[in-house]
Amino acid sequence: MNFKKTIVGLFILLGLTFCSWWLTLDKETRGLLKTVPTNRDLLFWTQAQRDAAFRALDRLPILAKAHDIPAGNTPSPLPNGPELKLSIDIDQYMAGQRSAALIILQDGKVRFEKYGLDFDKQGRWTSFSVAKSFTATLIGAAIQDGYIKSMDDKVSLYIPEMKGSAYDDVSIRQLMTMTSGVQWNEHYNDKNSDVAKFMDHQPEKGVDTFISYMRQLPRKNPAGELWHYSTGETNLVGALLEKATKKPLAQYLSEKVWIPLGMEQKGTWLLNKTGLEISGCCIQAAARDYARFGQFILDGAMINGQSILPEGWLKEATSKRVSITAKELAELGIEKREDLFEKDLGYGYFWWIYSDGSYGAQGIFGQGIFIDPQRKLVIVSNADWDKANDQQSSDARTAFYQAVQKAVDAETNKN
Repeated sequence: MNFKKTIVGLFILLGLTFCSWWLTLDKETRGLLKTVPTNRDLLFWTQAQRDAAFRALDRLPILAKAHDIPAGNTPSPLPNGPELKLSIDIDQYMAGQRSAALIILQDGKVRFEKYGLDFDKQGRWTSFSVAKSFTATLIGAAIQDGYIKSMDDKVSLYIPEMKGSAYDDVSIRQLMTMTSGVQWNEHYNDKNSDVAKFMDHQPEKGVDTFISYMRQLPRKNPAGELWHYSTGETNLVGALLEKATKKPLAQYLSEKVWIPLGMEQKGTWLLNKTGLEISGCCIQAAARDYARFGQFILDGAMINGQSILPEGWLKEATSKRVSITAKELAELGIEKREDLFEKDLGYGYFWWIYSDGSYGAQGIFGQGIFIDPQRKLVIVSNADWDKANDQQSSDARTAFYQAVQKAVDAETNKN
């Protein structure tokens, strides 16, 4: 009888312990535990797995660890403005996008903010390639701080392991405009593509996995001639930054942006298997902090009245350095549309440049920061599209950007 009581007592104790532990978890981690992806190939997860994991990638055991991006103690304000009057059904739009967060800032004020997929402003959503534009900003900061001398410096000057590779004579500028001419496959639906394989590459002893993978790639075209999208090259830029600054990227981002700008929450940045931040991807941050970053760039990357970037550098970064052909877009699964403002699409320094002077950071599955200087407009999108590059969803988002622009114009003309 005493034995049975002991067993029952143990079960009760275990149950209470589990309940106490469960209550300590945030809802994103709870959701992840309910629907845990069982492999590292996130491009091929189910939608339910993505819904759960995109809000908690930094807590997913099958992926590499993450570095924290510490925030300061005093968040900068995001003042509310009057809600922007849009001509479209916003609930229908967000449902079609499978939107987790949508924020519109205009003239520095929140004109619209709404969440979906049971996500909210306390959560952190993964950026995917939106992180590229953060990485670009750190390159500018490193030039300003004297860690990097010039955009025309060769990659191998900072990463000696690239000597003798196809990247030996490629410049930082060519990396950041994705015109290196080095062969790379970014097909998201191909399990044998470089973008699907490079994370699991087994590097040589003592060599970072990104450097090890990228230095084996062959040359396809002369450097500087053609744009070709390559997440691998952004990762190489991250490795270069780490070697130049002698700091983890998360630490440098915290020092230059996260703390002085007054981000509301800490961010995180996923690491590769050799402990380097995945600089072409995978910052986790609150939607309102993505909005703060967009406003920061719109305002000239200013901290206490001084830009953290060299004079003229941001204008270069956010204007068209190269044109993008329909053929190159098609390789990413994107149709070049002549009826949208993407018809004269270009690329800056890890920023997409549109024909009307606006520009944006874009990540697969519907992540984005859209910036329109003319209208002092920032639009942040977090989502889980049906596919990595979903043409219908992409076109709908572009149409939404245009609807917001029209609403701002109508308001301005009325006043």
